[in-house]
Amino acid sequence: MKNEIYIAPLKFGNLSILKEIENRLKKLLWERINFIQLGLDIESAYSEARAQYFSTQIIADASKLTGEINGKIILITEADLFVPVLTFVFGEAQLNGKHAIVSVCRLHEEFYSGTGNDELLIKRTIKEILHELGHCYGLKHCSNWDCVMHSSAAIEEVDIKGEFYCRHCRKLVVST
Repeated sequence: MKNEIYIAPLKFGNLSILKEIENRLKKLLWERINFIQLGLDIESAYSEARAQYFSTQIIADASKLTGEINGKIILITEADLFVPVLTFVFGEAQLNGKHAIVSVCRLHEEFYSGTGNDELLIKRTIKEILHELGHCYGLKHCSNWDCVMHSSAAIEEVDIKGEFYCRHCRKLVVST
């Protein structure tokens, strides 16, 4: 990993969670972590029929605003995301690309149990950021359940998978 990482909050209001995510990412990654404000209005990506936001469109819109930035850009939002073939997504990324998006909407424990748990939210969010960042660095889904690159279609799968790249995936990420 050789680039800086930029985190761009979109429809995200919890600054203390963002700060903790930044602190933990700085300990896990070699790159500098920077926050940027894109001023991107994501309402055009909203689907009334689904009551969700189309993640691919948000990434495309953000791409138009970030051409001069040299690094990986992680969009983070509290909005619920979808792609047309799935009910929801935790995130999406451009394979070997520059942009990714992560939604914390379905990472909140209260979404499932009605009980808040900030520590669990932060752990889940870090896993999903690392997962989408891995795609930006060219990684595909990993069959190793301990690897953060293991695919997660449900929150239980986010909780089960490990918190960093397995030896094989890490080797691929470090060499990029």
